[in-house]
Amino acid sequence: MVVTVSRLAYQHMKYGIEFFKMTYLSQAHWLGLFASRLSSEPSPSQPSKRLSQWLSKRLSERLSSCLVFALLVFALFFSHSVAVRATETLRLHHFLNAQSTVQRGLLEPWAKRIEEASGGRLRISLFPLMNLGGKAPQLYDQAKDGFADIVWTLPGYTRGRFPIIEVFELPFMVATADSTSRALQEFSEKHLRDEFGETHPLLFHVHARGSFHSRKKSIRKIEDLRGLKVRGPSRIVTDMLSKLGAVPVGMPVPQVPQSLSRGVIDAAMLPWQVTVPLRSSELVRSHTEFAGDRGLYTATFVLTMNKKRYEGLPADLRAILDKESGASLAAIAGPLYDDDEDLGRKIARERGNEFILISARDAKKWRVATESVVSDWVSRMKDEGYDGELYLRDARRLIKKYEKK
Repeated sequence: MVVTVSRLAYQHMKYGIEFFKMTYLSQAHWLGLFASRLSSEPSPSQPSKRLSQWLSKRLSERLSSCLVFALLVFALFFSHSVAVRATETLRLHHFLNAQSTVQRGLLEPWAKRIEEASGGRLRISLFPLMNLGGKAPQLYDQAKDGFADIVWTLPGYTRGRFPIIEVFELPFMVATADSTSRALQEFSEKHLRDEFGETHPLLFHVHARGSFHSRKKSIRKIEDLRGLKVRGPSRIVTDMLSKLGAVPVGMPVPQVPQSLSRGVIDAAMLPWQVTVPLRSSELVRSHTEFAGDRGLYTATFVLTMNKKRYEGLPADLRAILDKESGASLAAIAGPLYDDDEDLGRKIARERGNEFILISARDAKKWRVATESVVSDWVSRMKDEGYDGELYLRDARRLIKKYEKK
């Protein structure tokens, strides 16, 4: 917390103290000195006694006036134009660079709105590219432990830790990033409070439909994946890749460019928007997307805050943070990801890369091949004491609800 004092209030206090010293204190000094000399005479006359008593009374009155004046000066100092006010600065940590969609399109405008709404009392400083230290999978714990005040990260980077939210990453669940993000945010208010209870979530959202981005081999059918080392962002996606015959490689997105260039992986599953800051289109030659009302996969994200840090904020600042987060922020995040896909495609086309679109009819074969990923997840959830069927129904219902809007 930083304490700031208005310059005008400071000047008022300074001038008040100087006036106080020049008038009241100097007069009190001379009155006291004269009265003490009269009272110390060996045999003071009656008039001298009366004068001494009168001076003592005046001194007492003068000192009382001094006290009142001093109180007025300090009252003015502390009341003028909110002379003393607290400014809270929160540190937000994430793994992408400062030019990424999430920073320039989502987090920076969000931080600006909060600062303006709070009159500058609540500020958010962004630290991209893990500049505070650590690795991307450690971000959630950084928020939990207070190493960072706020983090933006993928729950899927910590395999199996957040099983309920995985329902939105199941094959062919995602519609648009807009409808699916709004659905996830509403779903979170009912089903994810306990799962993310160690922190204070501010936003849940997803990226737009993910695609295959391959170094050498074109991916036109399921059989083309056999033996290919393919990067996936989470447990659900790597399980899906395994069912499709690929060799799944779980990997945070910052490691993708180097892994592609060194041949550690043959292909990566990514949304188009992240290919821009990663410059991954320079490292691959072929891209495969899916037509139809649902995409092959998406990944979930959470913007979450240290719980004690949130609870320690003044009530009015918490109210501003709440108002600018949650459903209102999800309504911004989803369309942002949908709209930002075209730039990645444009860059790849300009490089002459190959584009493959799996038709809605052929995509049905992929749906059939990945159905067991869904049933396996439901069974695993049941074994862990969760009602996976309930979560699946609710997620599908909410996505359809927001598609209609």
